[in-house]
Amino acid sequence: MISVIIATRDDETRLALALSALVAAAIEGLVREVIVVDRGSRDGTAVVADAAGCRFLEATDPATDARRLAAEEARSDWLLFLPPAAILETGWQSEAMAFLDTAIESGAGLRSAACLRLGRMEPGIRARLGEFLASLRTRLFAAPHEEQGLLVSSALYRRLGGHRDLPAFADIDLARRIGRRRLSLLRARTLVRAPRDPAPGLAGSLRNAICLALFILRFPPRLIGRLAA
Repeated sequence: MISVIIATRDDETRLALALSALVAAAIEGLVREVIVVDRGSRDGTAVVADAAGCRFLEATDPATDARRLAAEEARSDWLLFLPPAAILETGWQSEAMAFLDTAIESGAGLRSAACLRLGRMEPGIRARLGEFLASLRTRLFAAPHEEQGLLVSSALYRRLGGHRDLPAFADIDLARRIGRRRLSLLRARTLVRAPRDPAPGLAGSLRNAICLALFILRFPPRLIGRLAA
């Protein structure tokens, strides 16, 4: 039923952990295939993907969003976009199946999408606040974090044109085009490890907040992408 699409670049360890969370759903028949689309990894990412039975695609054009290319190769009616840094919480497949059943039975399947809640692995109030703010911005502005994943019907994804070739914020751009009324927030979580890249700092955080505000105000995405890059 679902084609899982994971874009990678030097994500050997992260990919292995992310794929392990998909095993139960694959056994149950919910996950039909996993497509790993790679942007020039130099580590063992390809070996991990092959060992797990994934379809492995190599992205050759850095200016093109590789996830859109992978979606064109997908065989399922539903697509789940995940970053390798996110691990799906145990039992997530029950929540996803319930969402799919409701969408199909209601006739809204061709215009439905959902994301998961963000769960941070580190303890402390700062992590809990980050989880709360992620859910709040998803509900209010249809602007989930990439780590929350995106479950979307392939028909809706194609109709919207998929991920645009933006230097940044392509995930938010797609979610905003899906719209708040069509984007559900599931109870299941994606668990996120500590970021590999350093924190953006005060200037970077301010720039990200400004970019998000510009998306909400519907400024041209390419202009916002250049500001964020």
